[in-house]
Amino acid sequence: MGVVNLASGGLDSSLITMLSLEEGVDVYPLFVDYGQLAANKEWETCLAVHEKFGFPEPDYMDLSGFGKLIISGLTSPEKHIKEEAFTPGRNLLFLLAASSYAVQKGASAVSIGLLSEELSLFPDQTGVFLGKAELAIEEAMGQKISVVAPLLEFKKADVIALAKEKGLIGTYSCHAGAEVPCGECISCMETQIEQ
Repeated sequence: MGVVNLASGGLDSSLITMLSLEEGVDVYPLFVDYGQLAANKEWETCLAVHEKFGFPEPDYMDLSGFGKLIISGLTSPEKHIKEEAFTPGRNLLFLLAASSYAVQKGASAVSIGLLSEELSLFPDQTGVFLGKAELAIEEAMGQKISVVAPLLEFKKADVIALAKEKGLIGTYSCHAGAEVPCGECISCMETQIEQ
């Protein structure tokens, strides 16, 4: 079974890639540029992390026009990076892009780095959403593509601990895209709270 892993250069997606490879799964990493502020820094980090740990080289999908029209704190500096972070349709876009790519690669699953539902702030971060997305994807693709979230039972502290145990370093998880993490976005706040 092959899996398309949505790769961002962040801690969660990099850990999923590492775990999948340890289990002997064929991994096809896919980076999606949806017009996010951090796209350049994420892509640069994604390439570096994959090279450092011998992960398969990620492919780059340019969907940046999405973020030019779907404005949020993740896609525009004019919005608050935390308070206005919800980007309608973002995770569904990711899953659709990854599933289309999976069909091309002959993979039977896509994975996304969602964490425990206790932490979910948005409607597209739940198991219910993933199940419904999987059904819609099967209809759209004409074949079953499993949608998996290997870290869905994890809290950020669990991810950080496992990554440390496995020596996973050099990732980047800030939504701002600056060289130094902003310390204000949801991703930065999760990491600070859990450390």
